Amino acid sequence: MDFESKIICRDISQLLWEREETVSTAESCTGGRIAEAIMSVPGASKYFKGGIICYVDEVKENLLGVSRELLDTKTAVCEEVAIDLVKGACKTLNTTYAVAATGIAGPTGGTKDIPVGTIWLACGTTDDIVTCKVEEDHGRDINLAIATSRAMQMFLDFLKAKNEKE
Repeated sequence: MDFESKIICRDISQLLWEREETVSTAESCTGGRIAEAIMSVPGASKYFKGGIICYVDEVKENLLGVSRELLDTKTAVCEEVAIDLVKGACKTLNTTYAVAATGIAGPTGGTKDIPVGTIWLACGTTDDIVTCKVEEDHGRDINLAIATSRAMQMFLDFLKAKNEKE
């Protein structure tokens, strides 16, 4: 993990620690990398409850409550699924917040409509969620690193904005 990412994770840790709030993850294409980043800070067990790696639609549907109709009509790689992953992780793991990722990291699996490198990220609570779409293909490893980094920055920004509102 690069230095900037460590700083972001430490800042997230401090905010969650101070507020006594919790976070979970629901990850498809990132396969646990976001959870790993969150857990990289000593003491993460105080606020990180766990993560669900939902690589296949069956897990998205059965554990996280993503509707079969949504998966069939829009595929797993869409903003709506990312939002449902956040809601499902918050509910299933009983956390204040969740961070989610769903996409096509590559090198194969893309289509004309959803090319390789398309990754939807989301974070928030069950009723306040922000999203971000990554659309660049730099190869699988870099796509996953970019998605993880952006997810963590998005979550930090979300927590800071929430702090300013209070």
